[in-house]
Amino acid sequence: MEPAVIRYLRGDATAPQGKGVKVIAHVCNDLGGWGRGFVLALSRQWPEPEAAYRRRHRERARNDFGLGAVQVVQVEPYVRVANMVGQRGIRTGRSTGAPVRYEAIDTAPATLAGQALTLGASVHMPRIGCGLAGGRWELVEPLVTARLVDRGVPVTVYDHD
Repeated sequence: MEPAVIRYLRGDATAPQGKGVKVIAHVCNDLGGWGRGFVLALSRQWPEPEAAYRRRHRERARNDFGLGAVQVVQVEPYVRVANMVGQRGIRTGRSTGAPVRYEAIDTAPATLAGQALTLGASVHMPRIGCGLAGGRWELVEPLVTARLVDRGVPVTVYDHD
């Protein structure tokens, strides 16, 4: 039997390909900020992920909001969005180093895997943590493979044209 691998497609991760339940996974920051990068494409499609993320950040004293946290929001009958907190702060003109936190990008997909398996869902994503978060895909890809693919969750990564 062939080992499971990540499937790579050219296209838009907000329009996931395939049958069945699909979870669109992406990385958010731990500041409650939503306004640049992939989240803008999500918000153009559906208001619910942003509203849920902002509410969870506002109520963070009473929940698990923080690095590694995952929030799954249903946006269509067969589509959900997973807000995964995987970056500390945001990059500014004064920043040194990338805001990506690989340990959080290790924890969050492990949590997401259980939910995806329960739903019988596939996971769809851009190259998480590698845009504004400043991460390197050669470090993220093995985490996605270990936490999702190796547990039997089909994963598709989209490279936007």
